[in-house]
Amino acid sequence: MFKIMVDADACPVKPEIRQAAALHGVPVLMVASFDHRLQPEEGVQIVQVDRSSQSADLYIANKVSPGDVLVTQDFGLAALALGKRAYAMSNRGQLYQDKSIDFLLERRHEQARLRRGGKYTKGPKPFTEQDRQIFLQSLTKLLSRLQENHTT
Repeated sequence: MFKIMVDADACPVKPEIRQAAALHGVPVLMVASFDHRLQPEEGVQIVQVDRSSQSADLYIANKVSPGDVLVTQDFGLAALALGKRAYAMSNRGQLYQDKSIDFLLERRHEQARLRRGGKYTKGPKPFTEQDRQIFLQSLTKLLSRLQENHTT
């Protein structure tokens, strides 16, 4: 059985993940640094890691398995999950794909290079209630599809 893994430090859709997971009976593993307080619930396991910037990512990269669903905003972590044949989804409901992850990583690198050079780059758009609903629909659709494939 697959699980949902969450890069939970800055994840705004934790309630939606819990809701979709409970509806589909899928276990959830939320990974966050000790700086973030997470409350365990039925079906949700919490793992707290140290404060270093990559601790949660490293933990997830080591624990994600083929067929798991990872929710993350981090393109690098998403690429690692895809390399392990897991599914990776943004907190806005975008399913990362092998064919587009290289472009996203390259764009992230270019934006960082511009910022280091003193250029202003736009950040992400503010997160909205509509983004929340799109995420929930996307995750629910993916979980339904995975369960259908798992039972056949």
